[in-house]
Amino acid sequence: MILDKIYDSKDVKKLSIEEMNSLASEMRELIIKKVNAIGGHMAPNLGIVEATIALHYVFDLPNDKVIYDVSHQCYPHKILTRRKEGFTDPDKYLKYTGYTAPEESEYDLFKIGHTSTSVSLATGVAKARNLNGENYNVIALIGDGSLSGGEALEGLDNAATLNSNIIIVVNDNEMSIAENHGGLYGNLKTLRETKGNSECNFFKSLGFEYLYVENGNNIQDMISAFEKVKDTKKPTILHIHTLKGKGLAQAEADKETFHYIMPGLLDEKPDNAKIQLPEDYTSITREFIKNKIKTDKKAIVINAGTPGVFGFDSEYRKELGEQYTDVGIAEEHAVAYASALAKNGAKPIFTVMSSFIQRTYDQLSQDLGLNNSPITMLVYWGGISAADATHLCTFDIPLISNIPNLVYMSPTNKEEYLAMLEYAYNQNEHPIAIRIPMTELISTGIPDNTDYSQINKYKTISKGEKVAILGLGNFFNLACEVKDELLKKLNINATLINPIYTTGIDEDLLEELKQNHELVITLEDGMLDGGFGEKISRFYGNSNVKTLNFGSKKEFTDRIPLDELYKRYHLTKELIIEDIRNTICEKICK
Repeated sequence: MILDKIYDSKDVKKLSIEEMNSLASEMRELIIKKVNAIGGHMAPNLGIVEATIALHYVFDLPNDKVIYDVSHQCYPHKILTRRKEGFTDPDKYLKYTGYTAPEESEYDLFKIGHTSTSVSLATGVAKARNLNGENYNVIALIGDGSLSGGEALEGLDNAATLNSNIIIVVNDNEMSIAENHGGLYGNLKTLRETKGNSECNFFKSLGFEYLYVENGNNIQDMISAFEKVKDTKKPTILHIHTLKGKGLAQAEADKETFHYIMPGLLDEKPDNAKIQLPEDYTSITREFIKNKIKTDKKAIVINAGTPGVFGFDSEYRKELGEQYTDVGIAEEHAVAYASALAKNGAKPIFTVMSSFIQRTYDQLSQDLGLNNSPITMLVYWGGISAADATHLCTFDIPLISNIPNLVYMSPTNKEEYLAMLEYAYNQNEHPIAIRIPMTELISTGIPDNTDYSQINKYKTISKGEKVAILGLGNFFNLACEVKDELLKKLNINATLINPIYTTGIDEDLLEELKQNHELVITLEDGMLDGGFGEKISRFYGNSNVKTLNFGSKKEFTDRIPLDELYKRYHLTKELIIEDIRNTICEKICK
């Protein structure tokens, strides 16, 4: 195998074109086998293999710097930079993260997992190089829809003025995660059709030197192109046309499904019969949206380039028709767009993954909260997780819950969720965000008739004494377990409360608890700093009532098993009972 000759980037330079083509095939086999085993980004990495080999052949890495956008396309790079064991040895499949990571290798400059950042980062690296009087190439590799993100456009605007070396490789595989959306992609299509010769050239209009490569999956062509742009003294765009999913027939045919796959997808046997999936919160949401689209012409659904997160497959998107907008990977624009839609009489529903809310803070505050636009925002995947450091979903409660006018609700079961959806959609008073449960579907079978317009009114599920437990959203079931365990182990009949709202406090209820409660505990599936529990602790700060807040610490975790995190944060019924015992048991455990 040619891979046996490869330890790091320098070994690629010793290969012939024939050997590099063999290497490409071997790398593809490794990527397919590993990703099918543990999940990950399949199609983007398969499409960039030849370009990656050529990049390492031509440039002097790591002296020259390459910065990957999102890192959807970094697996081939990792194989060539002393980390191939993470692809050849199944026992080491999980040793390396699926994203670039400086702690793994000197060949990685940044830890990156979010989109549209590469050009800004590369521009900063290039400018610092100039200030330091140094001389090397700085390369940004961007694709998979990242150009639709606002920061990418801001970065391009600034990079074009550098008047020095910066090379931006635009990997154009005719796709974002799903299909492309936005006027820029129309220009990319024109450039592809004219082999880069169209007078209408977005990149040239900004001032970039421009070079087009029709076959970005041809190693010789890519080597020639990289040699032309290497050591350039001007900001340069290298626009390469590649095939997403190359080398795997299923991925070439269904690029969207194979962008990121769960383990074992290739092992599944094809079945023409449509599988009836069990009802879950995603299917409930899909059905709710579809019904609104059918019955209300003012309804419109907004997604920012990640339809798969919400179960919006291509067939479903077609059903929504003109009442569906994919803004590209541009959450900032999505929030402002939704706010304006609502201000002008439409009924926008914005679906967003928790981790991507971080990009929207100014728009949430200014365009949405300050203007008090009545949108419905549905937040997916919010909670403590075993994800890598770039995709943690633990920060949405502090981010959202402290913006004036914005109401953030956290349902605990199907019936609550449906009632909140109806309330959020039909009301005209506030922007409403709903944190979709990350638990298995729980149904009471009883319609929820709560008046959610009474903002910050909590639900007392059962009254007790001495200890009150506020279990927010995903952790309401844990609160129920703690209540049962308190009665069993400490003979305490605790009050159980479903707080519903992350954005405010029920002062009347909390004041009432002072009468016969010594301790109030809060459970939230997210970061404590700036979160829900701190609001409760602040309320009781000058009283005799003690509080214990349970949630995650303010930290970036990286692929730590969820059970381990729950133990670290004392988010098990046993550890919570122990903390209660240690806090006030001498006073109330009788």
